[in-house]
Amino acid sequence: MSAYSSRRGEKLLAMSVDNIGFLLDRLGQDCHPLQFLRELTQNGIEAIKRSGEPGQIIWDVDWTHYDHTGVYKLSVVDSGDGMTGEEMSKFINRLSSSLSEQSFSGNYGVGAKISAATRNHLGVVYCSWKNSDGSMIQLYRDSQTGQYGLKQWERSDGTYDYYLPIEDDIKPNSIIEHGTKVVLLGNALEENTLQAPETAASPSRWISKYLNTRYFRFPGEITIKAREGWENPRSDTDRNVLRVITGQEKYLEKHSISSGKVHLTNAVAHWWILKDEPAITNNSGFVESAGHVAALYQNELYEIATARAGMSKLQQFGVTFGYRWVVVYVEPLDSSIAKITTNTARTILLLNNEQLPWADWAAEFRDNMPEEIKKLVEEKAAGSAATDHTKSIRERLKDLLDLYKVSRYKPSSDGSVMMDDQRLIRSGLAPGISAGSDGGGQRGQQGAGTRSGNKDGELGNVYSIFEKTDGVPGKLTKSDPFPVTRWVSIKDGTREYGAIEDRAAQYLADQNLLLINKDFRVFVDMITHFVKEFGDKPGVRDLVEDAVQAWFEQALVETIMGIHAMRNSKEWSTSDIEQALSEVALTAVVMQRYHVVFAVKRQLGSRLGALKG
Repeated sequence: MSAYSSRRGEKLLAMSVDNIGFLLDRLGQDCHPLQFLRELTQNGIEAIKRSGEPGQIIWDVDWTHYDHTGVYKLSVVDSGDGMTGEEMSKFINRLSSSLSEQSFSGNYGVGAKISAATRNHLGVVYCSWKNSDGSMIQLYRDSQTGQYGLKQWERSDGTYDYYLPIEDDIKPNSIIEHGTKVVLLGNALEENTLQAPETAASPSRWISKYLNTRYFRFPGEITIKAREGWENPRSDTDRNVLRVITGQEKYLEKHSISSGKVHLTNAVAHWWILKDEPAITNNSGFVESAGHVAALYQNELYEIATARAGMSKLQQFGVTFGYRWVVVYVEPLDSSIAKITTNTARTILLLNNEQLPWADWAAEFRDNMPEEIKKLVEEKAAGSAATDHTKSIRERLKDLLDLYKVSRYKPSSDGSVMMDDQRLIRSGLAPGISAGSDGGGQRGQQGAGTRSGNKDGELGNVYSIFEKTDGVPGKLTKSDPFPVTRWVSIKDGTREYGAIEDRAAQYLADQNLLLINKDFRVFVDMITHFVKEFGDKPGVRDLVEDAVQAWFEQALVETIMGIHAMRNSKEWSTSDIEQALSEVALTAVVMQRYHVVFAVKRQLGSRLGALKG
């Protein structure tokens, strides 16, 4: 422990850390399983920048270890400024210690230690050269005490130290006078640390895929490579190769047909429309080649949403169709009122210490959608034009709207009408609004005659205008209680594999859009059933498909309208509403058959009865 004196001569007992091994293990659990790739790569980038020279970073087999043991161990080599043995002992063995300047927006001095050491209990070996002199240290976890620290070595002269001088004949070819190699030993002597972790995407190219999708752009003077096909003979240069890591920017520039920016509140949204080409599928093993969304900060990508998660987020941004070809990166802008930082594990971005406002940014992007993306969405949506069922559904339900408690009004503190706060239907006039007002939500002057029939105000009794009335103030809303409906299918290109897969429908609440999966097994089976019953004659299948889809569509539309009526109820939270409108819940809606079969059979009987048999 250390005591420090303040300017007034007071003594401060500095805080210390008890059981630092537990703290490291706990911080390590917060890291992405592959976070160590980013941390060690970033350390190499900063080391090369400090050297003032162009350089390279290579993720490769540690061939020295393999040649001596026959076991593959992963290593990363950079041609940066290097470290002496004393510097490695100081900076590697101290938490929150770094050669680079520490800051809340820069280097924390903990990344590699918590992401790499906690996943390599046997050790993380650092071999570094500075001014042509090489030294080695090993950071490991003591299996008995659970503590992390440097291994002590006995030197040839009988002395002990925490670093060893090393010979130049084990220096990698990419290091000349200065640089560093880090070797990951894993948790056992026989462990192959080049083997992709179970959760890694693209196991055969897991290093390339992670770094390409983690970094948007690398410094121009630095080349980064990663070994692929290491299990093949070294002489097989077609399969055992070093692949150049480019980051997402170069890929997007090469494979996009248009791009641009949309300015948002405290952020800029960068967008690209990808070419409709095989590369979208063929390149997915080493880069994120299809539509996705991410946050961009200091040339790195955070919170990247791909596949189904990316599709969902792009739909929030208004890309309801064609999302396979659209990429959006939102770059928060750091300012005095919007401070951008990351959590310690660098897994998420924080804006003023809170999560990023994705919903707000998505709404702004939808309101200011680039014309190029609008055109793409319209083109891809052409095959899912609005159904002919909407008019008939509205007609059937028009006399039943009160049962759904559908309101043309919404609560508003300056509203001109009074609403029943339980049923959310129009109840009367809001306080201070005369019966002859224009309904624009403007309150009358709070004085004599502000309420229809008020005579007390004329006698000087101003308190009469504060009469309590039933309900809450509200105003007219132009929103349509009926969702816009689109039937989508793999066949016509309006649905992608994985989207609403084996689900009946998806509801996008912020756009009041209902997407119904034409390929869902219940709909397909029902159509097949009625085609068989009425005979597969010309025109029969089209009429059957229309009738089946119409009645299932009505069931889904009614459900959405009914669930919306539950909003603002104290028993129904926002989470409850979201669950009730989820893909799983909407699939449950169409699981009943009896009433749909009865309705479809009656409709088809009047049209196809004469054709049956």
